[in-house]
Amino acid sequence: MSSLTEPSGESAAPAKTPAKLVFAAPRRARPPRHLADLSLAERRAAVAELGEKPFRADQLSRHYFARLVNDPAEMTDLPASARERLAGELLPPLLDSVRELACDDGRTLKTVWKAFDGVLFESVLMRYPDRATMCVSSQAGCGMNCPFCATGQAGLTRNLSTAEIVEQVAAGARALARGRVAGGPGRVSNIVFMGMGEPLANYKAVLGAVRRITDPAPAGLGISQRSVTVSTVGLVPAIEKLAAEDLSVRLAVSLHAPDDELRDDLVPINNRWKVAEVLDAAWAYAERSGRRVSIEYALIKDVNDQAWRADLLGRLLRGHLVHVNLIPLNPTPGSKWTASRPEDEREFVRRLEAHGVAVTVRDTRGREIDGACGQLAAQSG
Repeated sequence: MSSLTEPSGESAAPAKTPAKLVFAAPRRARPPRHLADLSLAERRAAVAELGEKPFRADQLSRHYFARLVNDPAEMTDLPASARERLAGELLPPLLDSVRELACDDGRTLKTVWKAFDGVLFESVLMRYPDRATMCVSSQAGCGMNCPFCATGQAGLTRNLSTAEIVEQVAAGARALARGRVAGGPGRVSNIVFMGMGEPLANYKAVLGAVRRITDPAPAGLGISQRSVTVSTVGLVPAIEKLAAEDLSVRLAVSLHAPDDELRDDLVPINNRWKVAEVLDAAWAYAERSGRRVSIEYALIKDVNDQAWRADLLGRLLRGHLVHVNLIPLNPTPGSKWTASRPEDEREFVRRLEAHGVAVTVRDTRGREIDGACGQLAAQSG
């Protein structure tokens, strides 16, 4: 671990050997094709190949995305002769719930999913008075190797498909619509790609999922792009690529340290792209999208929560279109990492605000159900 006192700058830090990072998942069998993997035009072509009229693709899509129906028996506007075949080809079962835990008086629902090949990953549905947020996984495991993260320590198993990502959202939407979450029937309003995995390391599938989540029905779920947040630990070329998509989704950068010395250890990708490069890419994204960048910062006791680091962070961020989301670390069993003291958290907030930087402390959900990302999947394996 790097020095936990402010560096004097009198001597150069010793060279570090970059931690092993895994961008590509091992080759595995692919999930079955699902209509959520396809654009509406591609669905129509697939239906035509099955010998049905292309408009049947619109009907099938409307059931899945708008009516939140995935049982062919409920698709009564489709001919009985075609119903099972179309559903079998374009709505195959993708995920099985193997564990489901609720907390926060039933307002938080965490699910461990098992895919067709047995891999496990998680999603979380969090209901608030004014919104319902789905936190989705983009990979089974993660190759970024951040030492304080349960998922990062488990390593990367494979990328999820577009449909496997979308189905997490659709399942949450069904649970809300059918009153399975405390507070009565409702709808998913916000999506955060902050579950298991590094979203921008699975760029194509994540971009496809963003399209399906935000395209209007019957093409997709019709959730506003402005209600979608895509997080990254700082894959600079992928941030630049995302900016060129001209989306209005929010970018969240998991920074966790303002100085390269510490961030090299906490977020090993920093050995490839340093803090300045990551922030420059983030500011370019903010300028292109017009959206405020969210800086995610897990406060870790005696590691990254010093007042001088708050001042350094404030100096780096002030004057930019940015908001800091401080996250009291949700510790994992047996880990040496734990949340900051309340007084250190308050001082960190005060220092950032003194620099004119907007900051909030995240409402932590799910502590009593092993809420840290990756814990339940690890226990269920």
